Amino acid sequence: MSSKREWLETTYKQASERPVRFSTISDMELEPLYTPDDVGGSYDDALANPGEYPYTRGVYGSMYRGRLWTMRQFAGFGLAEDTNARFHYLLSQGQDGLSTAFDMPTLMGYDADHERAKGEVGREGVSVTSIHDMVRLFDRIPLDRVTTSMTVNCSASVLLAMYLVVAERNGVPWDRVGGTIQNDMLKEFIAQKEWICPPQPSLRVVTDMIEFCARKVPRWHAVSISGYHIREAGSTAVQELAFTIADGICYVEDAVKRGIPVDDFAPRLSFFWNIHNDFLEEVAKLRAARRMWARIMKERFGARNPRSMMLRTHAQTAGASLTAQQPVNNVVRVALQALAGVFGGVQSLHTNSMDETLALPTEQAVTVALRTQQIIAEETGVTNTIDPFGGSYAIEALTDRIEREATEYIRRIDEMGGMIKAIETGYPQREIAEAAFHYQRQLEQGIKTIVGVNKYSTPEELPIDTLKIDPAIEERQVQRVRKIKRERNSVAVREALARVSEACRSGENLMEPILEAVRREATVGEISDVFRAEFGVYRDPGWI
Repeated sequence: MSSKREWLETTYKQASERPVRFSTISDMELEPLYTPDDVGGSYDDALANPGEYPYTRGVYGSMYRGRLWTMRQFAGFGLAEDTNARFHYLLSQGQDGLSTAFDMPTLMGYDADHERAKGEVGREGVSVTSIHDMVRLFDRIPLDRVTTSMTVNCSASVLLAMYLVVAERNGVPWDRVGGTIQNDMLKEFIAQKEWICPPQPSLRVVTDMIEFCARKVPRWHAVSISGYHIREAGSTAVQELAFTIADGICYVEDAVKRGIPVDDFAPRLSFFWNIHNDFLEEVAKLRAARRMWARIMKERFGARNPRSMMLRTHAQTAGASLTAQQPVNNVVRVALQALAGVFGGVQSLHTNSMDETLALPTEQAVTVALRTQQIIAEETGVTNTIDPFGGSYAIEALTDRIEREATEYIRRIDEMGGMIKAIETGYPQREIAEAAFHYQRQLEQGIKTIVGVNKYSTPEELPIDTLKIDPAIEERQVQRVRKIKRERNSVAVREALARVSEACRSGENLMEPILEAVRREATVGEISDVFRAEFGVYRDPGWI
C-alpha cells in the first residue's frame, strides 16, 4: 500500500476532481483523505472510554444505551396559560423535559405595561411579569418530576426566584427541583445583546445564583454556558467553542475567587451548543468541547470530583440555518443537525420547527420537530453503539484541530486579562463580525450553497400555515398587570425592593432578597429597575 503522500501524488491526482475548494461551513479547509498519520495522542490520553477522563467519547459510561438524551422542545407564546397548554401537549406527545421561551419585555426586564413593551407582549415567547403568571405557566406541571429549562439572562435571577416560589406553593422542596436557567450574561455582551447592567455587576449576579443554587437547589444548573447565540451571530465553530469555554473559565474564576470550592459548584455547570449544517465539524466540535473542559477543570482549577470535569450539554439545531424560502427543506436540515448532535453525544436536544424563520411554530410543525428526535432515537439504530464515530481518522483529526485552534483563542483572551477585558475591548465581537462577513461574502459569490436560496431556487413559493398571535393578548396582559399592582400590598412591595437595593450595595447574595420580593408580588420590571438604579445601564460601546 502506498503512503498518503504517494497516494495524493498518484491515485488521487489522476482521478477527476471537482474544481472547488473543499472546506467546512466555517471555512476550515479539509484534506481529501485522513489516515492514522493525521491523528495524534494515545488512546488513553486523547480519547479513553466513555465515562472516563477526558470524556472525549461521552460523559457517561453507557451513554444512550443507558438513557436517551432529554427531548426538550423550546416553547413559549402569548399568555402563560397558552404556553401551559403547549407544555401539556408536548408532554403528551413524548417530550420528557420543558424548555421555556420568554417574550422580549420579560427577557429585557420590563413589565407588560411598560411603554417599551408595546407591540412585543407574548409575541416571541410567553409574557411573565409577576408570580401570578409563573403560577399559570406551570399549572399542573409536577416540578419534582419534570425538569425545566428557562432561556433568560439579564432577568434570570427574578425568573428563577419565581419558579422556586411556585415550587414552594406546590409543596415541592427545592432539593427536588431540577432544571437549568441560561443566565449566561457574558454571551449576551458578545452576541445576543440582551442586558441590563454592565459586565462586572452582571457577572456578580450570575455568581450569586451559582452560590445560591449550590447551597439551596442542588439539582439546578444555575448557568448554561451558551455558544448557541455566538454561533447564531455568525461565528465559526472554533470561535463558538473558544468563546464559550472562555466564558465558562470566567464564571469558575469568579466563583472560586468568592471562596466557593470548585467541586461544590462545578458539577452543576452546564453548556448549550448550536448544531449547524456541517455534519462532521459539529460532531468534532462537541467531542473537542468535552475534552477541553475536562482538562481545564482538572489542570487549571484543580477539580478532583470527576463530575466537575464532565461537560454536560444541551444543544439546539441552528436557527440561523433555517430558510424562509422553501421552508419544508428545513425539516431535512434539522434532521441532519439533530443526528450530528446525537453522534456528538449531547444530553439534551431541541429540534427547530420548519416554520420558525417565519413565526413561532405551529402545533403541527413542532410535532414534526419532536418526531424527528423520536425517529432518530427509535428507528435509526444510532443509539445502539456508543460514540460510533470514535476512531474515525477524519473525526479524530478534526477534533484535534478544533481543540488546538480554540485553545489558541483562549490563550489570547488570557493574555488580555480574561473574558471581561476581552469584551470591553470588543475582541470576540470583532472576530464574530469578521467571520459572519466572510461567510456572507462566500454565499453571495456562490462559493457556499444554501439550497433554495442561492441555488436551486424556485420562482414561486408554496405558502405554509404559521402561528399568529392575537393582538388582544397584549391588552389582556396589561390589564392583569395593572390589576395586580393596584390590589397588592404596596408598602410590603416597597420594603422588599428596598431590601434588594440594600443587597446590591452591600455585596450580599441577592437571591434571598429577590425571593422575598417575588413572594410579595414585586414584578420582573420593578426588580430589574433596582438593578438599573444600583448598577447602571450598559450601553454597547459600538466596537463593531
